[in-house]
Amino acid sequence: MPLFDLESFAENGILRESTLRSAFESMDWEQFRDKSVHVRGCGQVMIPTWAYLMTAAYLSQVARKITYGEEQMPIPVFVRKDVEEHIKGAGSEGPSS
Repeated sequence: MPLFDLESFAENGILRESTLRSAFESMDWEQFRDKSVHVRGCGQVMIPTWAYLMTAAYLSQVARKITYGEEQMPIPVFVRKDVEEHIKGAGSEGPSS
């Protein structure tokens, strides 16, 4: 499972929104396509809540699953359902033609 560490975006122990936005806009998010990604929750740098929200917004477009926290006890925060599975489920419950 790929590890996403927001601390790596900090400069001198501070995470700035403009720096993170710029990094995220130029990042290749396809590396996380259809993967389960763990967002590290604890570390040396204080990570503001908005940074986790921004990370989830970007990752949720490509990742299959996002977890947060300690790697030994991950907390699931997002699981993407495939459109195909959704259509199959709706088709079996919908009215017959």
